[in-house]
Amino acid sequence: MAKRAVQHADLKAVPMLLNESLYVGIDIGKAKHVAGFLSKTLLERHERFEACPALVFENSREGFRLLIERIRSLAPLEHIFVLMERTGHYHRTLEQYLQELDITVYVMHVQSRSTGMLKTDKRDALTLANQLYNQLELGVQVPNKLQLIRRVVPPTQAAAELRGLIRHRYELIHESTRRKNKLTAICDELFPELVRVVKDPNGQVALALRERFPTPAALATVSLTTLQQIRGGARSFSDAKLVELQRQAAQSIGIKEVARLRGLVLEQTQLIKELQMLQEHIQQLDKEIGGIVEHAREGQILLSFPGIGPIMAATSIAAIGSIHNFPSAAALKSYFGWAPVVAQSGSTLDHTRLTHGGARTMKHMLFLAVFQAIRLKDNEWARLYERLVKTKCPFDERTQSYLGKTRVIGRVAGQMTEAIYALLKRDAELLSKVPPSQDPPPPLLYDPEVHRQHRLGHYRPLKSTPPPNTITLLHP
Repeated sequence: MAKRAVQHADLKAVPMLLNESLYVGIDIGKAKHVAGFLSKTLLERHERFEACPALVFENSREGFRLLIERIRSLAPLEHIFVLMERTGHYHRTLEQYLQELDITVYVMHVQSRSTGMLKTDKRDALTLANQLYNQLELGVQVPNKLQLIRRVVPPTQAAAELRGLIRHRYELIHESTRRKNKLTAICDELFPELVRVVKDPNGQVALALRERFPTPAALATVSLTTLQQIRGGARSFSDAKLVELQRQAAQSIGIKEVARLRGLVLEQTQLIKELQMLQEHIQQLDKEIGGIVEHAREGQILLSFPGIGPIMAATSIAAIGSIHNFPSAAALKSYFGWAPVVAQSGSTLDHTRLTHGGARTMKHMLFLAVFQAIRLKDNEWARLYERLVKTKCPFDERTQSYLGKTRVIGRVAGQMTEAIYALLKRDAELLSKVPPSQDPPPPLLYDPEVHRQHRLGHYRPLKSTPPPNTITLLHP
């Protein structure tokens, strides 16, 4: 009679790769993900990375647990490195789950797939694992920066709150612009003479008049007292302008066809209500965003710069996430789209221009910040701009003005980005040294006087000066 195997409850499975790093590439999907596993031992055993093991798991907590169990059977969690593609928002829940387990997570913008007949999710996952293995284990460098892997650093609390709000705000603004364009097109058919009297046909008072009196005939027959009540305290609408508006309405050449007129009036009424609702939601978002920026340390630092308002600061915080994502100020400038690109061949310097890459939103936002700082005049950024215009821009004798002044904004934006990086980096390093039970000191804000001293040549580094190296002689 065969003896029964004795089961020991205290026995635990030992990972296959106990003293070896395991590289995991995950191909992200909406309902299911595919994970590919690669290590030095697995590569030697299977000879090709495409033949290494893989796992299909669901996009759920049970699926995530299955992935962790499979990983633990191969290697300890301390030796795990995970790489994922940025595919919209589908990767964020898995990324958060892995970071809660202190697993190192990397992301890449998009992987370049070799042209061929074979294209499967398993191959994509193992290709990601192979790229992670090559860049971390072997130190292989890639010429295309889009193929570089980047370690995921959790965003700050303010960045996590603002990221969704800023994205939603831009969507609302886009929808608001679409409604305004449609209302302008309807105005050109119903009452084209309105723009002769009113500069903005989609202004607050203009929309109130168009909603109350949708046709020129209705506007022409109403009393002046009623128009004054609708106008309220708006200074841009004088009594003379209201009278002129009624005169233009009485002589309007707008659409008179009844069938078309009814459709335009109904569409205009609905669009006005939609636009008012969108504007109300945008105001609520602006109030919420302003409160978050005001209480955040990064927000206080950014608001201390001239030309940067709450929305600009919130957009920058949401885009940066964590300043630890950027190893240098040059990396932040490149991400913002204000890094120079040099075209050079041999000893010939052809030209220098700004990069076409970078975050388009941040490029536009920083341009507005620099432009606003220049308009304020009494600050160091405006003085830097005036000095660069005189030295870098050619002077046109015919127009008595400098040409190409907008090119100088790129130089000013680059220096402003460097100052932002220096202050945010110093504040992050300061917070990392503060014990959890101790309140952090107030953040170091932008100081115009320190900036002026820097421009005069009296440079004072933000970091404390390290003690000099000394050699101590030990006598026997």
